[in-house]
Amino acid sequence: MSVKIIGEIGINHNGDLDITKKLIDVASIAGCNYVKFQKRNPDICVPEAQKSKLKLTPWGEITYLEYKYKTEFGKAEYDEIDNYCKEKNIKWFASVWDKDSVDFMSHYGNITKIPSALITDNELTRYARDKFDNLIISTGMSTEEEIKKCIINCNPDVIMHTNSTYPAPNNELNLNYITWLKEKYPNKDIGYSGHEFGLTTTVASTLLGATWIERHITLDRSMWGSDQMASVEPQGLIKLVKSIRDIEKARGGYGPRVVMGGELQKLKSLRK
Repeated sequence: MSVKIIGEIGINHNGDLDITKKLIDVASIAGCNYVKFQKRNPDICVPEAQKSKLKLTPWGEITYLEYKYKTEFGKAEYDEIDNYCKEKNIKWFASVWDKDSVDFMSHYGNITKIPSALITDNELTRYARDKFDNLIISTGMSTEEEIKKCIINCNPDVIMHTNSTYPAPNNELNLNYITWLKEKYPNKDIGYSGHEFGLTTTVASTLLGATWIERHITLDRSMWGSDQMASVEPQGLIKLVKSIRDIEKARGGYGPRVVMGGELQKLKSLRK
């Protein structure tokens, strides 16, 4: 099975469609299978105590609720994103943070994701399961018991291991949990959503059995935004996808050793 690679734009577009299209271009050129966004209804998702708090942003000092709306796309923007992704021959979807967003995104495709922060919301995960043919969950910040309950509740198609620290330290990535998930849920696709610096550990996750890979992407890690520093820049994304595809070619098949085509010439010249 070829690894599915997701370039997560998330909210790194900062509410700007031009930035969004450039990120879609990068993901398409790199060879990603998908780009992913995050969809929220801020009135529902932002806690009441947080809504009126002031925040310094590129739009000045505004309330936290106003800031969340600045980075939230609506139907007009997603219609344009949908058309642009079709032009660039790349698929797209979004993580959903509330039931309104489930309904909204269900008009655009048959795949969605429940973010780590919400896999304990049984009502939301079940609602998303009923609306989409393909459901992904992420396991960051969750105990084994919470993950088990989520899987029982919504029967996801893909379970993604992740560490939700931004950026995540390498000594806390626990990549061997991918092997655990594969053994425990042999009928599920197991993935890895990386938030660490660098690419090596993400590439290594495919050797442990991850068949879905997700990394946040950005045009420049120095851009404004909470997720930018844990994201992969264009050159890095190209390297990441190429490395994963090279490993797929290099793995070969399981079983007794076979003398390969290039070796046959050496066999004739070096062995009596």
